[in-house]
Amino acid sequence: MALGAKRSNVLRMILFEGLAVIMTGVLIGLFLSVVGTRLMDSLLYGVSTTDPLTFISVAALLTIVSLLACYVPARRATRVDPMVALRYE
Repeated sequence: MALGAKRSNVLRMILFEGLAVIMTGVLIGLFLSVVGTRLMDSLLYGVSTTDPLTFISVAALLTIVSLLACYVPARRATRVDPMVALRYE
């Protein structure tokens, strides 16, 4: 913001960078969970090991919570006066 960026641009940049990390983690987690279901097949009752509703709902919940975890500090960062932040450095 000290170089002329708008608050909305800074917020969007932080959220998109966070979303890239989130999606990488969700995709790796989905892959590992599909692989891990073969080991846990005998422990699951009433749910198939590759239940798409379970995988989609857990991935969506984790994505929403992670985006919220990125949004709160990003929103706080956009409210900081750039001159105060530059003086602090």
